[in-house]
Amino acid sequence: MPEVRRGPLSGVRVLELAGLAPGPFAGMMLADHGAEVLRIDRVKAVSDRPRADVMDRGKHTIGLDLKAPEGVATFKELVRHADVVIEVFRPGVAERLGIGPDDLHAINERLVYGRMTGWGQDGPLAPTAGHDIDYIAVSGVLSMLGREGDKPTPPINILGDFAGGGLMLAYGVLLALFERERTGLGRVIDAAMVDGAAILFSMFYQAVQSGHWGPHGTNLLDTGAPQYDTYETADGKHVAVGSLEPQFWEAMVTLMGLTDLPDRNDRAQWPALRARLSEEFRKRTRAEWEALFDGSDACVSPVLSMAEAPAHPHNAARGSFVQVGGVTHPAPAPRLLGVPAQDLSPATRLADLSGWGLSQEEADKLRSQGVLA
Repeated sequence: MPEVRRGPLSGVRVLELAGLAPGPFAGMMLADHGAEVLRIDRVKAVSDRPRADVMDRGKHTIGLDLKAPEGVATFKELVRHADVVIEVFRPGVAERLGIGPDDLHAINERLVYGRMTGWGQDGPLAPTAGHDIDYIAVSGVLSMLGREGDKPTPPINILGDFAGGGLMLAYGVLLALFERERTGLGRVIDAAMVDGAAILFSMFYQAVQSGHWGPHGTNLLDTGAPQYDTYETADGKHVAVGSLEPQFWEAMVTLMGLTDLPDRNDRAQWPALRARLSEEFRKRTRAEWEALFDGSDACVSPVLSMAEAPAHPHNAARGSFVQVGGVTHPAPAPRLLGVPAQDLSPATRLADLSGWGLSQEEADKLRSQGVLA
């Protein structure tokens, strides 16, 4: 049996300045693997009610007025005891508050300062507003998404906010912490969602430039090919087909009892092949198809709702979902074998700040002034 170890980020202290999805997601990824994350929220937000966001799991939170000199001074005291700051403001805002990288490195040169924005810290769009859809549009990624003949379709806000944003920021924090082991110095991370979305599509930029990838919805992996698509079943649900390789395709059509199919290697035959598959999949329910393909290499899977997914036998066997405060969450990922699960309890207010260098007397004074909650 492997030795049981603590989370790999145990002992790493993170100050997460409150913001929308990408910053909290990065903090969650760090907390999931043992980091001590203290979320710095607005005083009113903490005074009104506790947060119950999935991305606040495993964290503590306080309210701090960063527009008050006393609040800024308190934040700097916390920084003395921190390893990482996650900052989510537009460029220049942190500097105007007096908590920019130069301000904080002057009191803690080992600090890793992670900056999360949509456009980055420089460039003509840096000072302007935007959302996930804007960042993936300018990165070129949005143009790749959607069915043939339809307008580009954004995949909710996964590619910009979470994959290209929060996850890239968490990765940058780990890089900087690793470098700090050699240099003893912190680093500023400029995590821009427009950059992160672009690098996720590295393979496709090359494919487009080489002429191996056409307009969206016409290619092998973007619903252009009938062997990589979703199909409606008899009960109005869907199955996902990913039988790309010949042996997987053969397993699928054999189990379905299909013969005399149009040639899948001939793109001109794709519409006819899709029509034939659509007709066949509508003959049985999703559960019936799931039972037929169970245990095979046909690469056909049920399209589950988010309510159904946790109960799927594979997910249940792996513990892919966990219950936290009565709410179903995806379990931390990736897994590190031999490391026990971290405390994923919902974010709680941190009453004792002495471990962060703030005495009870100082904390009480700040609370009485309305600077700390």
